[in-house]
Amino acid sequence: MVSFYSFFKNVGGGKLRSSAISVFTAVALLFTVNANAQKIAVRGTVTDENGPVIGATVIEKGNETNGVNTDIDGKYTINVPASAELVFESIGYKSQTIKVGSKTTINVKLEEDNQRLDDVVVTAYGTQKKASIVGAIQTVEPGNLEVGTSSRLSNNLAGQIAGVIAYKPSGEPGYDQSSFWIRGISSYQGTTTPLVLVDGIERTLDDLDVEQIESFSVLKDASASAMYGVRGANGVIVITTKRGKVGKPTVSVRLEQSLQAPTKLPEFASAAEDMELQNLLFAEVNPGKFVWDPMIIERTRTGYDPDLYPDVNWLDAVTRGMADNTRATVNVNGGSERVRYSLVATYFREKGIMAVDESLPFDTSTKLNKFTVRSNVDVNITKTTILGISIGGYMQHLRKSAASTTDVFTWAFDTPSYVHPAIYSDGDIPVRSQRVNPWAEATQRGYTRENAFKIESLVSLDQKLDMITEGLSLNAKFSFDNFQSKSSNRTKDPRYYEVATRRDEYGNLIKNMRSAGDEFLGHEAKGSFGNNRTYLEASVHYNRMFGEKHNVDALFLYMQDGYDSGSIQPYRHQGISGRLSYNFDNRYVAEFNFGYNGSENFLKGHRYGFFPSGAIGWIISEEPWMASAKKVLSTLKLRASLGMAGNDAIGGRRFAYMTTINTNNGGYTWGHQGANYYRQGVTEGDTGIADLTWETVRKANVGIEIGLWNELNLQLDFFDEYRSDIFIKRDSTVPTQIGFMATPYANYGIVDNKGFEASLNWNHRFNKDFQMSLRGTASYAKNWVRERDEPESLKGTYRSATNRSVNEHRGYIALRLYEESDFIDGKLNPELPRPDLGLAVMPGDIMYADLNGDGKITGMDVTYLGHTSAPRFVYGFGGNFVFKNLDFGFFFQGAADAYKVLGGNSYFLPGSGQGVFGNVYANFNDRWTPENPSQDVFWPRLHYTSTSHNTASSTWWLKNMSFLRLKNIELGYSLPKAWTDKMHLRGLRVFVSGNDLVTFSGFKLWDPELDTRTGLKYPTMKSVQFGIDLNF
Repeated sequence: MVSFYSFFKNVGGGKLRSSAISVFTAVALLFTVNANAQKIAVRGTVTDENGPVIGATVIEKGNETNGVNTDIDGKYTINVPASAELVFESIGYKSQTIKVGSKTTINVKLEEDNQRLDDVVVTAYGTQKKASIVGAIQTVEPGNLEVGTSSRLSNNLAGQIAGVIAYKPSGEPGYDQSSFWIRGISSYQGTTTPLVLVDGIERTLDDLDVEQIESFSVLKDASASAMYGVRGANGVIVITTKRGKVGKPTVSVRLEQSLQAPTKLPEFASAAEDMELQNLLFAEVNPGKFVWDPMIIERTRTGYDPDLYPDVNWLDAVTRGMADNTRATVNVNGGSERVRYSLVATYFREKGIMAVDESLPFDTSTKLNKFTVRSNVDVNITKTTILGISIGGYMQHLRKSAASTTDVFTWAFDTPSYVHPAIYSDGDIPVRSQRVNPWAEATQRGYTRENAFKIESLVSLDQKLDMITEGLSLNAKFSFDNFQSKSSNRTKDPRYYEVATRRDEYGNLIKNMRSAGDEFLGHEAKGSFGNNRTYLEASVHYNRMFGEKHNVDALFLYMQDGYDSGSIQPYRHQGISGRLSYNFDNRYVAEFNFGYNGSENFLKGHRYGFFPSGAIGWIISEEPWMASAKKVLSTLKLRASLGMAGNDAIGGRRFAYMTTINTNNGGYTWGHQGANYYRQGVTEGDTGIADLTWETVRKANVGIEIGLWNELNLQLDFFDEYRSDIFIKRDSTVPTQIGFMATPYANYGIVDNKGFEASLNWNHRFNKDFQMSLRGTASYAKNWVRERDEPESLKGTYRSATNRSVNEHRGYIALRLYEESDFIDGKLNPELPRPDLGLAVMPGDIMYADLNGDGKITGMDVTYLGHTSAPRFVYGFGGNFVFKNLDFGFFFQGAADAYKVLGGNSYFLPGSGQGVFGNVYANFNDRWTPENPSQDVFWPRLHYTSTSHNTASSTWWLKNMSFLRLKNIELGYSLPKAWTDKMHLRGLRVFVSGNDLVTFSGFKLWDPELDTRTGLKYPTMKSVQFGIDLNF
């Protein structure tokens, strides 16, 4: 007999041993197990109709810790008692259970089944069988997220998971994470991002490497997320990391090397074209005169003297055409019945495209190095007790130019191409007075280093209590995470010279020093408090089948956590959750969930909230009268859910139930004749809101799942979310004259969010050599602000934000361009509304709608334009094909109903910077001119001076940023087994892939996904990648 007592009696000596014995003696009798049962070695081969099944799982029934995987030939060996039963499983196949008895050889042929109802899906605080799932839960194979060359996992979500709306606003290393939401944006205040749980602990998605992931689930409706209470309003992403498996140690190594280039950068006219355009525009208002001497234009065009007549594409000057990155991953997995382990370590290196001056003794190039590791160890203390220990984290080093990348791109647009070269041929660096040299700012000011470190720990204990009642178990876990970041700046001012205008008799440039700059780099080190999180959880789980038809699944859980980011006080949560699910004969399912959670963000008596949900499901395909159609209609399932969730991250100020004191609100002085006394004033600050509470969201969902021929699966969901009690400041409707020193806050706002999502998968094997897998998703979500703080007299008008979308663009309604017929004797027809937005309008300028009918175009005519920058519709489709040793895969990702308003500065229009500011976009000829008075042009009439009339936000500049992108295409080849055996390898695969290679869009100026109004931002990168997978 082996017990806790016998396990610990050999641990150390003295006090350690006696203490361990005394602690565990009390529970030793309860957990005593029999380990002396006679075991025999069972061997065999697992196959399907096409040959051996690699990686199939062979487990002793009732003892999940004793299991092995089949090798590359489908063979296995396992030691079990003669009385045991073996369960043979593999994804996509029906499981088989066989009694061992006296058999020492058991060969099994598995049957394909893509619609297994007993598959396990990771859900809120645990797992459930697929048949019992009646909530809107989407799972994705981790391999599908392993695309692209970015270290950010969020960049691989769009189009892969139905219900996730995402886009990537920047491509800059270290800052290239995507913005993403589950079922869109559903609030205009506070946080709208989903809760991300890694092994049950709230963590950051982009801290993970995709190789660490075992399962990835997205919980979307209330039945799936209500258990998280005040943290589940925005949906939940549940990730489990890889655990060790019983078997010989396996080692997998993956190496990737890629070359990168921008997907698309804005193109600008040459300096000579810019000058000619300025002359043309200037002559329109100053006939017979010009700005630039034709000789200067010609010398600039021909490259006569680049120092004196430069033609600099500043965007090319501050960037390099190519960059590269490297990724290496090692995955070690294995273990015995007693101890199992998994180790995943990744190194990622990425270089940026920002320009570098190779002549300098210091390096200003962009370099990102990230080391990520995660180790999971599971120890069977007894046959019914498992101790899990997980340690993970990362170390990231980012080195880049001291100048802000965003500023450098902005300066590259602001600085005309003809003012001076990036650097003179003699090595001196020019700059104009009170302006900047973009290249020098990017390369000469030194560098900055940013270091970030994170450690994540988790200890868990799983205890089966079948000795009390079958199907009962306990789980407890404790986690501690810590994050720190530091930075170091080594900077200096460059030495600048005035812009030269001529040469001396010896050919030297005549110029004076403008500023001496610094000789050496300075130094400044900075650190931050970082953050840490502690989490404690304990749960009881019960799952049991009664009479082969009645399955009951129940869960009760307690949790508490604390998060400290160095603010005035740590954030704390506490609560209980529960789930009760009933499944009758795999046909009828009912489920009830609840979360009863508390947050210290609210006043005592208001801190706890109850968030219930219910769901029902009907698996029609399992009805006896559907048996005849089962071969065709393999799955037909209807489900519906309704429930509540909450959000305590409500924005505004923290502890808003407390009234504050403002100690910095001016002061007063008294006294006379030099004896003045000053005292700081003290006033009431923000008024406390005693009944302050969290946002609540009511979520309703209906869905259908259809499976055909056991290989084609469709899932379709429609949802309606109603979010209320949004915490806002009552700036518009509560005047301070009624006695408030500051406008009060209140739970007041309401947002309605509706949409649908669909996913389709088709897996088909044509023969033993050729198989195919196709998939696709589509997600649409649109919100309406039903209540926000605005006067009742404004509601229902064109200026009202009520019944508009969150973050909807505002501007004027552009009707068309003015025509010659709109003017009488050179003046605007008095019957037309008179614009009051800048210079007097001319033919070719933009005509706006006079929405208030006052005969003028003013700020009172601004309205909402009906669209947002974040896409409302995201989709993706792809496929994988395997023929013998060759494999091929592709994936397209697209976004629609995404718009941006271009412009944002007074010299965005070509030629409007008067030779001082701005560049000219290469499509400047696509414009209105007296010779081409077309309404179908990109640019309205251009002016030599800036005009706020034509640059105002309006539907003229509202551009559709919809796109379809070839996200990934990959071709791989696996070496034949006969070759790898000679190399002592389990497998070897080489592959080449392309990422973001092609983008289809009606918008042509720059990458439509970038979050920019001018195109001047670090671009998304396309890449070609070469790699190798080694399995030992």
